[in-house]
Amino acid sequence: MLTAKQKAFLRGIAHKEASVHQLGKNEISPEALDVFAKALLAHELIKIHVLKAAETPIRELALDLAGPLKAEVVQIIGKSIVLYKANPKESKFKLPA
Repeated sequence: MLTAKQKAFLRGIAHKEASVHQLGKNEISPEALDVFAKALLAHELIKIHVLKAAETPIRELALDLAGPLKAEVVQIIGKSIVLYKANPKESKFKLPA
C-alpha cells in the first residue's frame, strides 16, 4: 500500500510521461493484461489512456486492472490511469518513506 507522499512522488514522475498504452472497446482482455504486466515489470510505472469507446467507468477499470496485475492505482485523472508495481528484483524508483 502506497502512502500519500509516495503517490505524490509517483504522480510527479508520471506527469512527465506520455500515455504509451491504451484501453478501448475490448476493455480488459487477457491479452491487454499480459501487455500491461510486461510493461509494469519493465517500467514499474505506466500511464494508460482510456479511449471513449470503453463503456465501463474509469474508476472501475482502474480497480479491475490493478487487482489481477497486483499493482497500485496511483492516479486517475481525466481519461488516464497511472499504475505502479515495484520490480521484485531491482526497483527503478526510491520511494520516500
